[in-house]
Amino acid sequence: MCRGSVLEAVHVVHAAVVRDGVLVAEAGDPGLVTYLRSAAKPFQALPLARAYGAGLDARELAIASASHLASDDQLDAVGRLLERAGCGEDDLECGPDGVPPTRLKHNCSGKHAGMLAVCRTRGWPTAGYRLPEHPMQRENAADVARAAGLDESDLATAADGCGVVTFAFPLDRMARMFTTLESTAEGRLVADAMRAHPELIRGEGATDTLMMRALGGAAVKGGAEGLLCGVLPDGSGFALKCADGSGRPLAAAASALLGRLGYDLAELASTPLTNSRGDVVGEIRAA
Repeated sequence: MCRGSVLEAVHVVHAAVVRDGVLVAEAGDPGLVTYLRSAAKPFQALPLARAYGAGLDARELAIASASHLASDDQLDAVGRLLERAGCGEDDLECGPDGVPPTRLKHNCSGKHAGMLAVCRTRGWPTAGYRLPEHPMQRENAADVARAAGLDESDLATAADGCGVVTFAFPLDRMARMFTTLESTAEGRLVADAMRAHPELIRGEGATDTLMMRALGGAAVKGGAEGLLCGVLPDGSGFALKCADGSGRPLAAAASALLGRLGYDLAELASTPLTNSRGDVVGEIRAA
């Protein structure tokens, strides 16, 4: 990151790109182990797509895969899922967020509402759906393990920021995982919903939203602590992780990495750095 003409901060980004099971591009350590965090959401939405199929509104499936910014259209989509589940905001087991803080405004409320909707169709109890032993989380773990080509017993797990289970494995495994997203009917529904509504996945100015708009056919999802994953139009999967957990270098890093593979993301190559007045005082770019 440069402020004026002086280099003020450096972020190290590790990355992997996998095509047809082969590592075709890398940066830093492609075997770095980290947590999927919210980049798991497209896979955590698979049971929802499986349960409702093409009868589900694409906006509902997109918001179940999202880390939203609580805009009106995003909250409307969460509300639709809660109505489908026969539940209300108090049934969401994510914590409150936003101003004023509510569970609905938490960036993971769409994922949680989707899980409640799955519980309704399966006859599962809704209380405790976030816990590792609940059948909802067991199905999510099975989907993640299958996509990553791992046995469930090999998945390192922890509690995510919103209370559900999150999974850890190497970046190259994450990239491989995203190559499988559209290998099933439910996965295609999830990816199509993300591409149809990139504005719901995060929001204006977000790297994953911008990349899906720039690369027709891509499905991209960011995660906490500087993670970015997705599948490209040619079926390649990618995963990038900023070592210090910052998300701010990911757009420039993705532009540089995927540019090696012929993808034009020039608009993401430099992110303006602004001050509290809105003045541009520097930029974030790849070294």
